[in-house]
Amino acid sequence: MPDQPDHVDDVVARAAAWLEAADPPPWIIETSGSTGAPKRVVLSRRAVLASASATTTRLGDQGRWVLKVPVDYVAGLQVVCRSLLAGHVPALEWPEGTGWFTSLVPTQLHRLLDDPHETSALSRAHTVLLGGGPIDPALRGRAAAAGIRVVATYGAAETAGGCVYDGLALDGVRVDLEADGRIRLGGPVLADGYLDAPHLQAESFVDGWFRTSDAGELDDEGRLRVLGRMDDVVVSGGLNVPGPAVAARLRAHPDVDAAEVLGVHDEEWGQRLVAFVVGTASADALRAWVALAHPRAWAPRQVVPVPAIPLLPNGKPDRLALTSLAERAAR
Repeated sequence: MPDQPDHVDDVVARAAAWLEAADPPPWIIETSGSTGAPKRVVLSRRAVLASASATTTRLGDQGRWVLKVPVDYVAGLQVVCRSLLAGHVPALEWPEGTGWFTSLVPTQLHRLLDDPHETSALSRAHTVLLGGGPIDPALRGRAAAAGIRVVATYGAAETAGGCVYDGLALDGVRVDLEADGRIRLGGPVLADGYLDAPHLQAESFVDGWFRTSDAGELDDEGRLRVLGRMDDVVVSGGLNVPGPAVAARLRAHPDVDAAEVLGVHDEEWGQRLVAFVVGTASADALRAWVALAHPRAWAPRQVVPVPAIPLLPNGKPDRLALTSLAERAAR
């Protein structure tokens, strides 16, 4: 959810001045820091405007946006800028009427769909952009059944936010794969780099491309399918296990409310696949459930019951906190 209104008002005022300035300095935005220390991304106004314009073209309309993600991250900044460019101050609550927009992460949408009042409000939106992590097809199905138009986005602070919508790049955005399947993105939405991190910048920004940390594949029509982070493939005992596929299977269990999967260092196996599960299903039941759809070797070696998946302020899973939970549970 957004920060306190006073802070939001301050960011909105700064963004309005930034968008209107003759030659503004770049906007420095932090990444989520889901796998380590946050990086400070240098965003030009040109990149933000390119993203906003391409978003309007793809969605087919422009209007007021409702801020429901943290304003200090790129998704929140984009909500503010898109709304201001359309001539509106972003709302903090669902407006009356129809035709407005909002941006959410999957965890938020899941919780909102459990509330009939919130579901009814979202059904009045023009579009709900959904990004910040893998999207369960069942979640999209629930939203569609409730009359909510969801568009899945993929991107990063380094690309001024989401730049691939439902697998297809926005106008002007380039998508390519490296030899190992790593996704790289280019085009006018690209950030200028990182602040005070020359070595990291040299690794991530190469020849007009931003090299993501994700693996993907492109179909014959150029539609991108994100397979997960490059490090989400857990090499355990010499076997490559795709963590996102296992997590998706666990979430489909009737006694599981939420689940995440990651690899944790293990002296015997190199890495062990650990599942973090909110629900009542037993570890044995979950392993058997995974084995019904995938090779038995994909079943998690460790299952950690948790009351809730720890999240970062932007709604993404806190991978460092999850790793700490796994290590404590193993001890």
